[in-house]
Amino acid sequence: MTTDHDAVLAAADALVAAFAGGRTEDYFGAFSADASFVFHTADRRLDSTEEYRALWRTWREEDGFRVLACASEDRRVQLFGDTAVFTHAVTTRVATHAGEETVRERETIVFHRGGDAGGWRAVHEHLSQDSAAATA
Repeated sequence: MTTDHDAVLAAADALVAAFAGGRTEDYFGAFSADASFVFHTADRRLDSTEEYRALWRTWREEDGFRVLACASEDRRVQLFGDTAVFTHAVTTRVATHAGEETVRERETIVFHRGGDAGGWRAVHEHLSQDSAAATA
């Protein structure tokens, strides 16, 4: 029997794998339509998955942005009924017109269980620079 903890980890793993593999439909499909996003690289909060998709298209079209790899470490799941908070350290290798770069960040993804299937969907993502990695 799968526990809620395991189900949230599986949802997080699927989201990270889709991101790492460049499978944007699967990646964005892991979020509810009204999810919110706070990224240290963006100048504002994004208030929907569609808003994030539009920003992603801009990165891709203007900067040549591509995700080459992504690894998740130091993972933690906290359960609060039908809500779960997933935190981890993430190392991402990206490519742009400027070249390749490895970025180390900390991320929080809030999942909510709902809908007919009762699956866990991401409803909020917050990404920040990993200051410990920057000084290492």
